[in-house]
Amino acid sequence: MNWWALHGHQLVSALIYSALGMAIFGLFFTILPKLLPFSLKKEMEEDQNVALGIVIASIVLGMAYIIGQAIGS
Repeated sequence: MNWWALHGHQLVSALIYSALGMAIFGLFFTILPKLLPFSLKKEMEEDQNVALGIVIASIVLGMAYIIGQAIGS
């Protein structure tokens, strides 16, 4: 058997699920600033709020993990 017959459908599935996960993650990241009661850009760039950066990073990592687990199962 050739390689495509053995692994082609797995490759296509992985690409589809990767694109779906990135689309959901991008949607979340565009909605996040609208949910916050303050300007994320102002707090991060002008005020240089490191604590907010750490919190946002943990939220982003958490959402990425949740999306990955939801798609993978």
